Amino acid sequence: MKECYDGYHFVEDSEGIYNPFSVLNTFYKMKFGSYWFETGTPTYLVELLKHNHYDLEQMTHEETSVDVLNSIYDDDSPIPVIYQSGYLTIKGYNSRFGTYCLGFPNREVEEGFMRFLMPFYARVNKAEAPFEIQKFVREVESGQPDAFFRRLQSFFADTPYELVSDLELHYQNVVFIIFKLVGFYTEAEYHTSEGRIDLVLKTDKYIYVMEFKLEGTAEEALRQIEEKRYALPFESDSRKLFKIGVNFSNRTRNIEQWIIK
Repeated sequence: MKECYDGYHFVEDSEGIYNPFSVLNTFYKMKFGSYWFETGTPTYLVELLKHNHYDLEQMTHEETSVDVLNSIYDDDSPIPVIYQSGYLTIKGYNSRFGTYCLGFPNREVEEGFMRFLMPFYARVNKAEAPFEIQKFVREVESGQPDAFFRRLQSFFADTPYELVSDLELHYQNVVFIIFKLVGFYTEAEYHTSEGRIDLVLKTDKYIYVMEFKLEGTAEEALRQIEEKRYALPFESDSRKLFKIGVNFSNRTRNIEQWIIK
């Protein structure tokens, strides 16, 4: 109950507040559900995110000021509207600088929002999206990384030409959405820096250490895993370890190659 519906904070250093609508519906129907999220369709918010070329990973740790939170609309940021709509909440406060750290309040909002985002960013329709995530999860849980990446390739198929100027952000956003959703059923760690994404995905039987490059090579990505010793913490683990180097190509606007070791 706490994981699903708690976590709202509207001022700094306050107790978390449960979503009363979702809690009451849970007791009434005697099962968990996305009750609050299903009452609205945040299409306008998604359009704001895309219009502002927003890096979706920032939503998990967005830093802002009270002036931004209280503003009606900011041409340079979709955050005020998203916060005021209840999709983000206060997660921390820096009294020295008077800044707030925002994030998703709970699983209902985070998972619901990620699921809603997927058809807007990837080549998948709304009806298919939940089943695609199930397939991704089954593939990583059964040790089928090739099948996983073939499916991931299909999500980048027919990337619109208008995205060519911002392909790196597009790749990052699609990968973030997919691994965020897969992470609700497995253990996923996601990090980005200029021109690269690195991921660790853990299941009961397998550990995947992945390095994504943009306009590099899959060999370079795999070599970085080795040279930076990203897999070292898992080498004594009893689970099977996969090291995977991946390269995105601007020319094909898709995953060009992956190498599994």
